[in-house]
Amino acid sequence: MSNDESNFYPDRKKKKPTSSAAEILQREPPFDLEAEMGVIGSILLMPIVCDDIADLKADDFYDPANETIYHTLREMHDGGEKIDITLLLSKLRTAGVYEKIGGAPYLAKLSGAVPNAAHAIYYKDIVLEKAVLRKLIESSTEILREAYDQSSSAKELCAQAEQKVFAIMDGRSGQSVHSISDVLHEAMDRMEARLRGDQLDGGAETGLHGLDTITGGGFRNGELIILAARPAMGKTALAMNIAEHCAFVQKAPVLFVSLEMSGIELADRMLCSLARVNGHRLREGTVSSEDRDRLVNKANEISQGPLFVDDSPARTVSEIAAAARRIKRKEDGLGLIVIDYLQLIDPDNSRDPRQEQVAKIARRLKGLARELEVPLLCLSQLNRQSEEGKDHRPKLSHLRESGAIEQDADVVMFVHREEYYHRGDEKAEFAGQAEIIIAKQRSGPVGDVELTWEAEFTKFSDRASERHSEFDDYAEFSSPGGF
Repeated sequence: MSNDESNFYPDRKKKKPTSSAAEILQREPPFDLEAEMGVIGSILLMPIVCDDIADLKADDFYDPANETIYHTLREMHDGGEKIDITLLLSKLRTAGVYEKIGGAPYLAKLSGAVPNAAHAIYYKDIVLEKAVLRKLIESSTEILREAYDQSSSAKELCAQAEQKVFAIMDGRSGQSVHSISDVLHEAMDRMEARLRGDQLDGGAETGLHGLDTITGGGFRNGELIILAARPAMGKTALAMNIAEHCAFVQKAPVLFVSLEMSGIELADRMLCSLARVNGHRLREGTVSSEDRDRLVNKANEISQGPLFVDDSPARTVSEIAAAARRIKRKEDGLGLIVIDYLQLIDPDNSRDPRQEQVAKIARRLKGLARELEVPLLCLSQLNRQSEEGKDHRPKLSHLRESGAIEQDADVVMFVHREEYYHRGDEKAEFAGQAEIIIAKQRSGPVGDVELTWEAEFTKFSDRASERHSEFDDYAEFSSPGGF
């Protein structure tokens, strides 16, 4: 019932909130002045501890005086200046904030706040904990205000709320400095696993032997992989084939974000690909009873698989990130993210120039892959230059907004089918032939992978070896009617 309607129906009881938001928000926010004083006192005793608490920011302090003093101490340390109580006093007086922070009495209290600097890291952790709690309260307050104002739709407000909450921890950089000994141990373990032929922890196999070989076992965690092609080349089909292998063979959760096709269309393609049923006949409704049985059996087989499809026609990187985080928490892991395709992702700021929009999207996709420690396969369109002239093989320069995409991608590969550009007898010469062109790979070689394109099943598969091809030729020659 709206506010206006309540005036006409005074006897109707209004639903009361279970708790008073105003009462909660009037409570004092979390803080620990002793821990804040302990941090500053530790720095005054041993300035070198500034390096151990570098992730602590001035605005993490609740008390304004402590915030000002810590900010000044950090500036002194970062500027290579000596730190002691006399020099700090001089800095504060020069900045005109000496009296505001409590003057000499408060500085004296800080200098004697701790007996030694051994526990500086523990004081820092307490200050950070309280700061995160306060930021959660601030974000929750903004969410409450926006919900009461009804400035956006409920769906948009939910997405904004999730973004605000996750942004709190996104702003905190985790431990990223490792000793070379630890890194080498991990590298040696991976090398031994490869030599044994074991499946490596993390990463996603593609299910295509040639592609897995050139990429060193598939896509690695934290990589941004760009798969680009002109329309009708089969890039969505290839992405689906890889997602199917990861979800149904590796049994790893996969998020497939389809900004172009509906979930029903993707399901039709997937069933035809896995059951090897002609997709055109399925769309016409002319599949045989045998094909129908195969489709039903395959549907039952994969219905419980860990493949999740988001077919919303409009998504920002923040919304994709939120969906991926939810799946990772729910499924206790995530094996692969696929986005179809980059140019359809909504920018955070539509007023930015297109080049800048794409640069920000590519950068954030790379950051998402690293944050979730998962391979992120993003499809992309090629510009029309790839169709000009006689050589239609795509190049890095054919990528739309190529500079930004190429810079952030770990792997850039193209789908190319020469038969697309020919007609008649020439088309028949290249029928079923496809290539994956690896144009960039940070951690491996570039090169071409030959595949077979099975159009009726919208499926890519490994091309038969020369030995098998020769055998096929012999079988055709020796069979009845082969002369």
